[in-house]
Amino acid sequence: MTDLILTPNIAKADDFYASLLSAHEGLSKEDSDAFNARLILILANHIGDSAVLEAALEAAKQ
Repeated sequence: MTDLILTPNIAKADDFYASLLSAHEGLSKEDSDAFNARLILILANHIGDSAVLEAALEAAKQ
């Protein structure tokens, strides 16, 4: 099992954040929410480890 990483771990985090915001430009609230849901599922599939995903769910509740 891989531990959930909660410390900063994204190279060029500001660039990624800008890309994320750009991806939402022009979207309605409904489309933005759907985009976020698809992105979460894509990333969850990439992670693939159910223990890590459960840990992420718990961390997000905090």
